[in-house]
Amino acid sequence: MAERVPIGSDHAGFELKQRIKRRLETLGYEVEDVGTYSDESVDYPDFAKAVASRVSEGKVRRGVLMCGTGLGMSYVANRFPKVRAAVAWNPEIAELSRRHNDCNVLVLPARFIDEEEAEKILDRWIDASFEGGRHQKRVEKIEMDV
Repeated sequence: MAERVPIGSDHAGFELKQRIKRRLETLGYEVEDVGTYSDESVDYPDFAKAVASRVSEGKVRRGVLMCGTGLGMSYVANRFPKVRAAVAWNPEIAELSRRHNDCNVLVLPARFIDEEEAEKILDRWIDASFEGGRHQKRVEKIEMDV
């Protein structure tokens, strides 16, 4: 059975979401599109919450979000327990977010990368694995009560 990956965007990320959705399907993933479904103005927290809650609750391993800068989506997603959302603007950042931080929500800044670069970022993120080791205790500290 194919891994299910929820994706969401606001209006600024809508076009990129359509491209990323197709890319994930081409790679063999089952995509759960939580919206938005047009480029009409919407509130990004609604879509960030939809993806992050699924990851936080363990319903899926990982998800993808898109908005203009990626920042708003990452702020919302990182409020959820067990979610480690990272804004990635190039493939190396995406790979390192997985290898060193066990990132489970990729956030793409739609207004600052083109669709081809976004696919490269996604591919590197999808293919990378968490290294564990010295990074494990650091990731564990993220979930510790402050």
